[in-house]
Amino acid sequence: MGDNIAATNHHHQVFNVSIDVPSQNGSKCFDDDGRLNRTGTVWTASAHIITAVIGSGVLSLAWAIAQLGWVAGPAVMFLFSFVTYYTSSLLTDCYRTADPVSGKRNYTYMDAVRSILGGAKVKACGLIQYLNLFGIAIGYTIAASISMMAIKRSNCFHESGGNNPCHMSSNAYMILFGVMEIFLSQIPDFDQIWWLSIVAAVMSFTYSAIGLALGIVQVAANGAFKGSLTGISIGTVTQTQKIWRSFQALGDIAFAYSYSVILIEIQDTLKSPPEESKTMKKAAKLSIAVTTAFYMLCGCMGYAAFGDFAPGNLLTGFGFYNPFWLLDIANAAIVVHLVGAYQVFCQPIFAFVEKQVAESWPDGYFLSKEFKIPVPGLLPYKLNLFRLVWRSCFVILTTVISMLLPFFNDVVGILGALGFWPLTVYFPVEMYIAQKKITKWSTRWMCLQMLSMACLVLSIIAGAGSIVGVVNDVKAYTPFKTTY
Repeated sequence: MGDNIAATNHHHQVFNVSIDVPSQNGSKCFDDDGRLNRTGTVWTASAHIITAVIGSGVLSLAWAIAQLGWVAGPAVMFLFSFVTYYTSSLLTDCYRTADPVSGKRNYTYMDAVRSILGGAKVKACGLIQYLNLFGIAIGYTIAASISMMAIKRSNCFHESGGNNPCHMSSNAYMILFGVMEIFLSQIPDFDQIWWLSIVAAVMSFTYSAIGLALGIVQVAANGAFKGSLTGISIGTVTQTQKIWRSFQALGDIAFAYSYSVILIEIQDTLKSPPEESKTMKKAAKLSIAVTTAFYMLCGCMGYAAFGDFAPGNLLTGFGFYNPFWLLDIANAAIVVHLVGAYQVFCQPIFAFVEKQVAESWPDGYFLSKEFKIPVPGLLPYKLNLFRLVWRSCFVILTTVISMLLPFFNDVVGILGALGFWPLTVYFPVEMYIAQKKITKWSTRWMCLQMLSMACLVLSIIAGAGSIVGVVNDVKAYTPFKTTY
C-alpha cells in the first residue's frame, strides 16, 4: 500500500477541519488563502506519491499474480492502475470548490468531502477512513512481527545448515512490537518528526528493491520462468480454493494502490500558476506509471521465481534462504518502516478520540491534568493520564487482534477491499459529479456511475475472498499457539 509514512507529513490532517488563516493580501510571500507560498512541482508531487504508494503492499503481489496467472495477473494490475489514475484525475478537480483557479482550497480529503458533498456522506467517509486506519494498525502489527521472526528464523536456518525447520511463534514478537508502540504513542506529534518521511522512503525502497533483486537472481538460478497462463494449478489447490484465492488477490492488488486519501494533501503543496489540478494530473500519471512498472517487476519476478508456491509475503515466506544477511537487512527495513508507519496512521484516531473527549468533559481532571516528568538533557515530558491509558489500550487491542488473526495476506486483502471502492472510487466520482454539475442520467453521469458500480462489485468480490481466506485459516488455527 499505500502505507508509507512518506505520504507526506500531512497525513495526520486527514480528518482535521481546515484552519482559517488571516489573509495576507498584497504580499508576494503568501498564497490566496494567506498561507506561505507553496513551492511544489510535478516532480515533488510525483516523489510524494511514489513514496506514499510503495510500501508493504508490494510484498504480497507475487502471491496475488500466482493466483491469477500470467494473463489475468498483469491485466488486473493494469486495470487497478488505470482506475486509480482516472479517479485520481477526478479528485484533483476537487481541490478547489466551485472554481478551479480562485475557488476555496480544500486542504484534506475530508475537507473536500465536507465542502462539496456535506451531510451524512462526511460521517460515512470518516467512519470508513477510521475503520481502514484501525485495520492498517492490525496489518502492520502482523507484518512487523512476522519480519522480526523471519530474521530469527533465517539465522536459525543458516546456523543449522537448513536441517532445522526452526518453527517458532510470532506472539512474542507481536507483544514486543506492541510494547514499542505503547512507548512511541506517548510522544506528542510523533508524525511531525521531520526525518520520519526520509527514513520511511529509504526503508520501503530498500526492502522492495531487495525483494525484486532476489526474485531476478532466483529466476536466473532456475534457468526458466515458472508459472502458467491461468495461475495456480488445480491439484495444488482445489477448484473452489482457486476461485476464492483469485478473489482475495484482487484485494491484495487494490491495497497496493490505495493512496487517494492523501492526494489532496499532496496537491496542497503545489505552486500555481499553472492550475494545481493540471500539475497534479501530470504527477499522478507519472507516479502511477512508475509505481505500476515497479509493481509489475516485483510481482512478476516473484511469480517467475516460485510459480505456484510464491509465498504470501515475499521476504518472510522463505522462498529465499540465502544470502541470509541480505534477507535480514530487508526484514529489518520492514520493521523500522512499520514501527513509524503504525504511529502515523494511528495519529488521526488518537486525535479524534481525544478531541471528542475533551469537548465532552472540558474540566475533567483525569483528562486535562498533565504531569511534568524531568528528562535529562531535554525539556520536561508532559504526561497526560488519559492519553497514557487510552493510547495504551488502543495498542493492546490491535496487538491482541493481531495475535488472534495473524494472517498477513487475508488482512491485506480485507483492507484493500474495504478502502478501494469508497475512498478511491465512490467519493471522488460523487464529488466530481457535484463539482462539475453533471446532469443526472446524462451519458457522462451514466458512465461514471457504471464505473463506480463495477468497482463496488470488485470490492465485494475481493472482500468475500479475503474473508473466506480468514475462515479457512482459522479452521487450522489455535489462538495464540500458531507457529511458522
